[in-house]
Amino acid sequence: MSNARYDLCVIGAGPAGYAGAMRAHDLGKRVALVEAGKVGGAGVHRGALSSKTLWHLSNDYVRSRRSDRGYLPGAGELVFDQVMRCVRDATTERSSIFEYQLDALVRPSETGAVVDLHRARAVFTSPHTLELTRADGTTYELAADRFLIATGSQPRQLPGVEVDGRRILTSDEIEELPDFPRSMVIVGAGVIGCEYATIFSNFGRTKISMIDRQPRILPFEDEDVAEVVARNFEDSGIVIHRSSRLKELRPEGEGVTYVIETGSGELETHHVDCALVSIGRIPNTATLRLDRAGVQLNAAGGIVTEGPSEPTSIRPGATVPPPISGSPYGITRAKGAPHIHAAGDVTADVALVNVAELEGRYAVESMFGESPRAIPYESLSSIMFLQPEVASCGLNELQAQARGIAYRVGVVSNQLVARNVAMRSTGGFVKLLADDTGHLLGLRVVGPQASSTIQGVSFLMDLGATLDEIDRCVHPHPGVPEGVQECARLLLGRSVHKQEVLGGKLLRVSRG
Repeated sequence: MSNARYDLCVIGAGPAGYAGAMRAHDLGKRVALVEAGKVGGAGVHRGALSSKTLWHLSNDYVRSRRSDRGYLPGAGELVFDQVMRCVRDATTERSSIFEYQLDALVRPSETGAVVDLHRARAVFTSPHTLELTRADGTTYELAADRFLIATGSQPRQLPGVEVDGRRILTSDEIEELPDFPRSMVIVGAGVIGCEYATIFSNFGRTKISMIDRQPRILPFEDEDVAEVVARNFEDSGIVIHRSSRLKELRPEGEGVTYVIETGSGELETHHVDCALVSIGRIPNTATLRLDRAGVQLNAAGGIVTEGPSEPTSIRPGATVPPPISGSPYGITRAKGAPHIHAAGDVTADVALVNVAELEGRYAVESMFGESPRAIPYESLSSIMFLQPEVASCGLNELQAQARGIAYRVGVVSNQLVARNVAMRSTGGFVKLLADDTGHLLGLRVVGPQASSTIQGVSFLMDLGATLDEIDRCVHPHPGVPEGVQECARLLLGRSVHKQEVLGGKLLRVSRG
């Protein structure tokens, strides 16, 4: 491991940091990658990969128990330890590839590029130096010309509630349980809370209740999307305390007691085995002493960045509303410290692995003068691993209305999509938004294999494409993306299924 001054020091080896370090290697730079925990971060461990593996396993179990497929369900025993061993196998498989590559990159490339992994905690001592502390307590200094802060985020805590990792947990501890709990309350009805509600409900060993301060779950999504998920939750036995406020959450005996105030003002007391606190995440910046490097933080603890004031990645003719991202159209310099850049959750911005990786690469290209194309935040795609799966890119109706954007929306039921009929799973729908010129604004797909539909539309949005491009494209048959094509045709007035015949329940066109 080199003791020389580095061209770049990346703090955090999660999705943003690892991607940034690899891009710097491409550019022939000497890189120090600092990570106190596991390489891969929440993108692999206690997050994106581990929870999605658990979600897939839970869906496999649901399918194995179905009796409407022409065969009797299996009688296999469900063993928590073996389920979690599968999850650990997945995360180990992924992280071992990262580790193997890092072991090789300590040797200089033909261009002199090096990536040194420093397993230590970092604290700034000056704008260009860090004090690193190893697990054994020994310390040493590291200096670099530039820095990329990519330390990610951690679960937000409930004030006055202690997370003990056994009865009261966050997403960091939920996968460390010794067995399926008999009952669980989930505080918060956002993406993470709904995802774990789906997982534990699918396995059928845990009675789930959710506390939601809003009248409905997933309040950032359109009502029709949230309602399908909520209806499936309640059909599976999940209790949703809608419009309810948590008044008290405390350990009691071997479980947890929680008290809620309902929308009508009544107090209800419930007892469960454990509680999952899922009320968002906060940036990991508290211990870095970023003030010594001149970096400014916002009220949420995220790094304040500055960058280009308008997008350069949207092709002429495309409709360009203000960015969904809280930052400008590219994560760039930390405000007040031009040699420091930030990427991923640490900016308190869009908390997605794919966004973090793009931001890490973009930041490195920016700091070394590559003039990268701006990140197209308006066409980024995401998946919610629920029951059913929900995939999205671009704007939904709530966002379009908040921005004052005139739009038209088409909705096609999955009952009209041949692949969904073949899967015998026709719940959900495809929903496509476009402006009056036919340019694409956003897509929501609710149903099995929803994620297979979104990348093509995301790419078309980035190109400034129109409904006509979707219509004229040859889609695979039978495939879930055919629902998107029929939705585009519906908005164009030339759909195969006619609104005057099937409109209402199966087809809908409206204007916002």
